[in-house]
Amino acid sequence: MASASTNRRRGLALAAGFSAAALALAGCTAGGGDEDSAGGGTLTIGTTEQITALDPAGSYDNGSFAVMNQVYPFLMNTPYGSPDVEPDIAETAEFTSENEYTVTLKEGLTFANGNELTSSDVKFTFDRQLAIADPNGPSSLLYNLESVETPDDLTVVFTLKSPNDQIFPLILSSPVGPIVDEEVFAADALTSDDDIVAGEPFAGQYTITSYDFNNLVAYKSNPDYEGILGEAKTETVNVKYYTDASNLKLDVQEGNIDVANRTLSATDIEDLRGNDNVKVVDGPGGEIRYLVFNFNTMPFGATTAEADPAKALAVRQAVADLIDREAISQDVYKGTFTPLYSYVPEGLTGANEALKEQYGDGAGQPDADKAAQRLEDAGIETPVDISIQYVAERYGPSSSDEYAIIKDNLESSGLFTVNLQSTEWVQYSDDRVADLYPAYQLGWFPDYSDADNYLSPFFLTENFLANHYENPEVNDLILEQSVTGDADERAALIGEIQDAVAADLSTIPYMQGAQIAVVGADVEGAEDTLDASFKFRYAALSKG
Repeated sequence: MASASTNRRRGLALAAGFSAAALALAGCTAGGGDEDSAGGGTLTIGTTEQITALDPAGSYDNGSFAVMNQVYPFLMNTPYGSPDVEPDIAETAEFTSENEYTVTLKEGLTFANGNELTSSDVKFTFDRQLAIADPNGPSSLLYNLESVETPDDLTVVFTLKSPNDQIFPLILSSPVGPIVDEEVFAADALTSDDDIVAGEPFAGQYTITSYDFNNLVAYKSNPDYEGILGEAKTETVNVKYYTDASNLKLDVQEGNIDVANRTLSATDIEDLRGNDNVKVVDGPGGEIRYLVFNFNTMPFGATTAEADPAKALAVRQAVADLIDREAISQDVYKGTFTPLYSYVPEGLTGANEALKEQYGDGAGQPDADKAAQRLEDAGIETPVDISIQYVAERYGPSSSDEYAIIKDNLESSGLFTVNLQSTEWVQYSDDRVADLYPAYQLGWFPDYSDADNYLSPFFLTENFLANHYENPEVNDLILEQSVTGDADERAALIGEIQDAVAADLSTIPYMQGAQIAVVGADVEGAEDTLDASFKFRYAALSKG
């Protein structure tokens, strides 16, 4: 199981690169549900995110997935306001043995084209993902899927390679999970956008009625949607695509569009907060920023001339004591990123704030005296020379200001001298795994709404960071939580993992990105859909 998990997590890390710069939001109020009724009217939404493809096997990016979330059905989904998955078009979904996950579909499901939606379509969906395995697609998420069987039209049995996989239900709600119509999609090749739109293989809250690639997409509410999210509150939604965020800002503030969702600059968002014609809706999110230490090449690292594990730990601890998260949040990101004090973002089951308790003043603020004491106790002469690398274009131009603050935090204490450098991403991605960076910036956005996606890729013995961090106890705890069925026991294990990795400090997470939606003063529902599902669902929105 350890080998399979490691290989899968490496695949996730590579495939998830599409989403590292995207923003998402967790922990808002509930909405939707079966009591909602479809409303009339029209909403216009603007975005700068681009579509790659409508075929779920051929795209693995936020722009494409934003469309899929509106029009395709999922076996499992997250209800508004919750980070936890539940059956969506499924009636039931459960483990019927250690290696078998059985899903029973609701009766009478159909696609918008009138075709029946049966277990055969479900099997077809996942078989074609594995058969096509498009490099731009999400098939790597099916790392643990051995086979799919259909005993009858309503029953689907997923046989898994490793037993008791608590992550598999979440994967069914992820980018690999949209169920497609086997009478519209090709079994062994990608299907074009035009053929998809013409074939109407939709069974989500909306159908697509008009499609102009990365210019304008028109949606109409689907009265036959049978999932847990309820009917759409607005009958017609038009989504307009922008190449310039400044034009997006101008149109929302002038009322030409009703909703601006991804991506406006922090400066534009701050300016719009003072505009009475719009509302800025935000909150904690799924994207994180973090500082990575290479355990070989950092000061006192294993391959340095002065190798000393205890001193290397003291250096990491002192850095953690000095980072001023509030300053980065307010001065650089204007509150669109909020301080993060642990490894699992706020809003996800099992999240805690282990870093707040263990570092700085214990209340979230930096503490230079505490940092100085750590270094003195370890017998380290100051200032300590440390090199830190960041990549501006990957995570936005604000990264330069972000790391200027971190450099100032460290140097103004008198405890560090920082050599700060920036590298283009193509070179950066090669150099960081070649032990060239003692400490460096990364960002992360999850593939699915679960704490596991913030732990397994980073802290298993063979992790995608390749920073030489190894803790057998942490490794075993991560593998244990992934197969622990009891929710309370699993949450406790996730907390224990966070406490342990906070003590080791192979990385220091410090910012959690907030998804921002700017809406007209008469638009409601953005608070409901900006939740821990990391999916912006148009059906929650209404106007007037």
